[in-house]
Amino acid sequence: MKHMTKEKPCKEDIKCDEGFAQGDGYPSCEGEQCANVADEEQSSTDTMAETPTIDPVEEVKLWLDKYLRLQAEFDNYRKRTLKEKMDLVQYGGSDVLKAMLPICDDVQRAVVAMDKSDDIQALREGVRLIAQKFTEALRQQKVTEIESLGKDFNADVHEAVAKFAAGDEKKGKVVDVIQTGYMLGDKVLRFAKVVVGE
Repeated sequence: MKHMTKEKPCKEDIKCDEGFAQGDGYPSCEGEQCANVADEEQSSTDTMAETPTIDPVEEVKLWLDKYLRLQAEFDNYRKRTLKEKMDLVQYGGSDVLKAMLPICDDVQRAVVAMDKSDDIQALREGVRLIAQKFTEALRQQKVTEIESLGKDFNADVHEAVAKFAAGDEKKGKVVDVIQTGYMLGDKVLRFAKVVVGE
């Protein structure tokens, strides 16, 4: 057997390739310090060794506990939203009713004033003011009157209760309003009952 010797001995102050030949398998770090692969493998092994193994029975218990807690939270959420919905149905109109209470007070005062006073003109003025206040309260709640008289009949907002011979000029138009209609925003709250010309 031939004894292999290195052709060029390495000096301690010069970095050399220690027998690596240029080409395949030659480490290249392109001017940066090469990482020690052995150290990386060792740290990876250490990390894996540190991860504790969980007993399957304990893991099942943990997942069961999480499931039960989630189910309890969802049940609480369902009960809370159901209560909120019931409160909304029961007390949803409280703002509107609060807006109507001052008008109710005015009407009661007007009734008392009618029994004590003979001044018809003052009573009429008081009722007119109450009506204006009532209309303003409705407007603040986004309730508006449907303007119908003299307009073209519109089945989307009008309900024809009668027809009246009014001539060609008023044919298809509203000639009388039996009951005023109201809108709540863009939705019909109550259709206007009208008489249509023919």
